Amino acid sequence: LYLPHYFATTEGGPSFKDMGKALLHFPGVPPIPASDMPHTVLDRTNRTCASRIVHYGRIPKARGVLINTYEWLEARVVRALRDGVCVPGRPTPPVYPIGPLIVKGEEAAEEGERHVCLSWLDAQPERSVVFLCFGSLGAVSAAQIKEIARGLESSGHRFLWVVRSPPEDPTKFFLARPEPDLDLLLPEGFLERTSDRGMVVKMWAPQVEVLRHAATGAFLSHCGWNSVLEAASAGVPMLCWPMYAEQRLNKVFVVDEIKAGVVMDGYDEELVRAEEVEKKVRLVMESEEGEKLRERLAMAKEKAAEALADGGPSSLAFEEFLKDLKLAK
Repeated sequence: LYLPHYFATTEGGPSFKDMGKALLHFPGVPPIPASDMPHTVLDRTNRTCASRIVHYGRIPKARGVLINTYEWLEARVVRALRDGVCVPGRPTPPVYPIGPLIVKGEEAAEEGERHVCLSWLDAQPERSVVFLCFGSLGAVSAAQIKEIARGLESSGHRFLWVVRSPPEDPTKFFLARPEPDLDLLLPEGFLERTSDRGMVVKMWAPQVEVLRHAATGAFLSHCGWNSVLEAASAGVPMLCWPMYAEQRLNKVFVVDEIKAGVVMDGYDEELVRAEEVEKKVRLVMESEEGEKLRERLAMAKEKAAEALADGGPSSLAFEEFLKDLKLAK
């Protein structure tokens, strides 16, 4: 909502892509490194960026805005929106935080239809497993897969890892890809050496159920907003590895605002090294800082359930939206 004002008052100034990690300051949010802004607005000379800014400028004309979040998770953001400071000189429409809206997974499936990884999790100790998944589209290079494998092996911790085939063209990660050849992609002997504490799943896993499982203790994630909400609602700390779209911005929120995770250093470089994977896995799973994250996420889980309960903030916000909708007829 603030970006049209920012672009108008900095006309002729540099694009975010040329500002490196210079900190940007917007109402209601933590300082954001310019390089972590969404890809669609990085280049102010780009037609896509221009069309986005026009779109953002139209939002205040709406009768209301529904947001998939809950107030406890982003209290300062919601307050800034309601106070109208994000749209200088114009009124802001009513804001309805109605989340977390999460797609149900396999809860209703027959016992025999459960994904094999859930049965594997059943046999693991509570909060002992690191779950690695880069969303429905995310994938990393073959070299990066080997670095992750080495880091996981060195950490000594249990893991459940969803592996996809690397895209032939990194700019076309959204195209369909064949199932990965694990023998080719993973270090020689990795699966055998880690068979007593790790599981590698090809292509897909039931993420909502995995995150809600008692054995899951951490989530290495690309920071898509659905994944952020699913992790927060399940009470699972995040290791943040953003890739595309608005995921870098989400990373800033998760680490600096929500305080629900840590950054995987090197995400904006050629490789995240094995040593970094090991270091951050150990930090979240073993250290005092990791314990504080778990305490914070336990509260996030509790507040998510409260938000959606009868009489909770998100339920009330949706009821208010319905009332306003009737009045608009």
